[in-house]
Amino acid sequence: MPYFHHLLPPPIRAVDHRICRLVFSPATSSSLDNRLRPPFFASHTIHTDMLFIHGYPDMPIFVLWGFNGGYKCSIHHFQVLHEWLSNSMPLKPLKPSISFAQFTQIHAKLLTNPKPHIFNPLLGSLVNSISPENGLFLYNQMLHYPSSHNHFTFTYALKACCFLHQTQKGLEIHAHLIKSGHLSDIFIQNSLLHFYILHGDVSSASLIFDSIPNPDVVSWTSIISGFSKLGFEKEALGKFLSMNVRPNSTTLVTALSACSSLRRLKLGKAIHGLRLRTLNEENVSLENALLDFYVRCAYLRSAENLFEKMHKRDVVSWTTMIGGYAQSGLCEEAVRVFQNMVHAGEAIPNEATLVNVLSACSSISALHLGQWVHSYINSRHDVIIDGNVGNALINMYVKCGNMEMAILIFKAIEHKDIISWSTVISGLAMNGLGKQAFVLFSLMLVHGISPDDITFLGLLSACSHGGLINQGMMVFEAMKDVYNISPQIRHYACMVDMYGKAGLLDEAEAFIKEMPMEAEGPVWGALLHACQIHGNEKKYEKVRECLLGSKGVTVGAFALLSNTYASCDRWNDANDVRVAMRSRGLKKMAGCSWIELVNPSNPVG
Repeated sequence: MPYFHHLLPPPIRAVDHRICRLVFSPATSSSLDNRLRPPFFASHTIHTDMLFIHGYPDMPIFVLWGFNGGYKCSIHHFQVLHEWLSNSMPLKPLKPSISFAQFTQIHAKLLTNPKPHIFNPLLGSLVNSISPENGLFLYNQMLHYPSSHNHFTFTYALKACCFLHQTQKGLEIHAHLIKSGHLSDIFIQNSLLHFYILHGDVSSASLIFDSIPNPDVVSWTSIISGFSKLGFEKEALGKFLSMNVRPNSTTLVTALSACSSLRRLKLGKAIHGLRLRTLNEENVSLENALLDFYVRCAYLRSAENLFEKMHKRDVVSWTTMIGGYAQSGLCEEAVRVFQNMVHAGEAIPNEATLVNVLSACSSISALHLGQWVHSYINSRHDVIIDGNVGNALINMYVKCGNMEMAILIFKAIEHKDIISWSTVISGLAMNGLGKQAFVLFSLMLVHGISPDDITFLGLLSACSHGGLINQGMMVFEAMKDVYNISPQIRHYACMVDMYGKAGLLDEAEAFIKEMPMEAEGPVWGALLHACQIHGNEKKYEKVRECLLGSKGVTVGAFALLSNTYASCDRWNDANDVRVAMRSRGLKKMAGCSWIELVNPSNPVG
C-alpha cells in the first residue's frame, strides 16, 4: 500500500475528482487519503469519508489542513474527539467559527470524558472565535463537572467576559474563584486585574493588585497601563517608580504614555536611558512611544535624532514625526518628511498620515503641495476619499481659497458628517459667500444633520463678513434657544465683530456688557479693531484699557495695538504695549508671509 500511495502525483487538479473518489474510496489508510486531500480544499467530501471508514489523517496532512481557514474548526474538533492531546503536538486555539448545532454535538461527545486538557483547548478556541459567547456557554456547562476544569479554565472565561463586556458575568467568576480557592494563582490574578481595568474599575483593580503577594511584570504592566489609560497618569508613574521587578518593553511603553500626558520630560528621558541600558534588541513599539513622548513634550530635536537612528521605521514612526512638526507649526518640515516617506518606501502612509500632512498644507496655505498629496491619494486604490481623509482635503482646499475644489470633494463624499458640512459652511463664509453658506446650512438640516458650535461659528462669520446683522442676531438666538448650544467666547467675539464692522460700536459695547461671562481678549480685540477702522479714538482708549486688563489676549491683539500707536507716532505708548506683551510671556514672530512658489522642477514629484 505505501508504494501505491506514491503513484498519486500531488498536482491532480486536472483530474476528475469524482473518478478519483470512486477509485480510491475503499482505501482505509490515512496516507492514501492524505495524498488526495490537498486538491480538495473546497470540499468536505474526502474528510468525511476518511472519518466514516475510521481513517486517521497523519501529521503532514494535518499541518496542510491548518493553512485553510475553513478547515481549522474541523481539525480542532477532530483532535479533541480522538484525544490526540496525549500523543501528539499541543493543541492551540484555532479561532473557529462554528454553529450552535456543531457545538452541541461536540459537547455531547466531550461529556463522556470530562478532562481539563480536553475542555480547555476547545474553550480557548471558542473564546477567541467570532462568537465568544459560545465559550461562556461551554464554561457554564463545565462548572457542572468538577473534573473538567482547572485554573486555566477561568482565565479563558474572564477573557470572554472582556471581549463581550460582560461585567456581571466577570463578577460571578470572581466570586466563584474566591469560593473554589483558585484566587491565589498568579495567572488568575492577572486575568482579574485585566478584567477590572478593561471595565474601568480602578478601585477593584487596585485591590486585586495589592492582594498579589509577588506581582510579576505582567501584573505591574497591567496596573500601570490601566491607571494611564483611565486618566490616572500620576498614579501610573507612582506604580512604575515603585516596581521591584525588571520592566519589559511593554511596561516602558505604558510609562512613557503617562509621561507624555503629564509632560514629564525628565522622567521620560530617564526611561529612555533605562531602555538603552537594559534592552539591547530594537523594539519598534517602544521606539515609537519614545518618539511620541518627545514630540508631545515639544522636544523635536531629540525626536529627530531618535527617528534618524531607527533601523526599522513603520507607519506609526513616520506619522508621529509628521504630526509633531505640524502641531509645532513647522509645517514645511512635516511636508518634507511626508515626501521622504513616500520616496523611501519603508512604510505606506495610512489615514492618520494623510490627515496630518494635509493639516500641515492647510496651515501654510500650500495649495500646490496639497494638490500633490491629493494626487497621491488618488493613486492609492486602497484609500477612499471619505471620512477623515475627505474632511482633511476639504479643509485644505478651503484654507487655500479653492472653494470650487472643496465643494467638488464635498459632493463626492458618500458619508458626510457634521465636520464635512461645517467646514464647507465656514469656507463659504471666509470667502465672502454668506448667502451660499446659509443655503448649505438649510440643506444640512434637510439631511437630518444637527448643527454644532462650529457650524454656528461659521454662520456668524458669514453674517459678519456679509454685514447681515438681522440674520446674525437670529442665528445667535437660535443657537441658544432652539439647539441648546451655549455660546463660547469666540461666538461672542464674532457677534462683536459683526456689530463693529457695521459701525454699530455702541451696540457692540452694550452686547459685551450683557455677556453672562467676563469678556476676554478676543472680544475686546474685535471691538478695538472696529474702533480703529471707524476712527473712534475716544472709545479706542477705553477699549484699550479693557483689553490690557483682560485674559486670553493674543499676540495679534497686542500687535494691532502697538502698530496703531506707531502709525500715529505715539512711540511711548507702542513701547508700553510691547513691554506688557513681554510681561505675559508672549513673543511676536518676525514678520513673514507665506508665499507658495511653484517650482517647475517639482521637488515632490
